[in-house]
Amino acid sequence: MTRIFIAIAAAFGGTSVILGAFASHALKERLSDRALEIWETGTKYQMYHALALILIALLISRFPASTSLVVAGYAFIAGILIFSGSLYALSLSGIKWLGAITPLGGIALIMGWICLAIAAWGIE
Repeated sequence: MTRIFIAIAAAFGGTSVILGAFASHALKERLSDRALEIWETGTKYQMYHALALILIALLISRFPASTSLVVAGYAFIAGILIFSGSLYALSLSGIKWLGAITPLGGIALIMGWICLAIAAWGIE
């Protein structure tokens, strides 16, 4: 699990940088300021949670029996895909209902943090 989570985190971290640069250069003239703001939120949350996923992976290497840590890792992965992915899609398409999907990703991210807290307190 450790290697898988680190590899996924590295992919998310790298694509966060790529997508941020892409917006700054290629999308700057094509998207509204509001759409660029939304895109930037997606890249920030993607990077923050890529780093959190690395933390989870390192903790799993130390505490391999922790189910809460594994669930936290999967929650962060789902959250990044849904939260940031929906923001990118909303920015590019302008389809407003995509904004309704974003909170589902936020819930997944929050669940990841809750699972990390549970693992820290050993409440498994």
